[in-house]
Amino acid sequence: MVSSIIDQEIKKAMLAKDQASLRGLRAIKAALLVARTEKGSAEEITEDAEMKILQRLIKQRKESSDIYKQQGREDLAVIEDEEITVISQFMPQQLSKEEVEALIAKLIQDSGASTVKDMGRIMGLANKELAGKADGKLIAEIVKNQLA
Repeated sequence: MVSSIIDQEIKKAMLAKDQASLRGLRAIKAALLVARTEKGSAEEITEDAEMKILQRLIKQRKESSDIYKQQGREDLAVIEDEEITVISQFMPQQLSKEEVEALIAKLIQDSGASTVKDMGRIMGLANKELAGKADGKLIAEIVKNQLA
């Protein structure tokens, strides 16, 4: 579980005076704390929920980085990219585009999908199968291309 490792990593980053790591680790800790204390949530967060939180943090930072780059603010984009690197360390290994294509092709074949109308069903299966292992945009793009 990520939450048990974060405190130790924060201490290491503080001792090393590594501000980039410290920012990313504190963001993870804050997001996990918010999720743990949300109304209606369980006492402990499951590993699945932790991965979804980490994915959301990475997605937010990628979007921010893109906006900063469009606005010509490379200094702020670098900060976001550093945090993405730190947060990504706690994610499972990402699959390559070819591996994702192969898995989606197998899902399409197994489910008997043939048209773009089946995209929603395939997306549901693919997101469940590839949770934390591939970016949602990439999955959607590949499913759309293979069903077209």
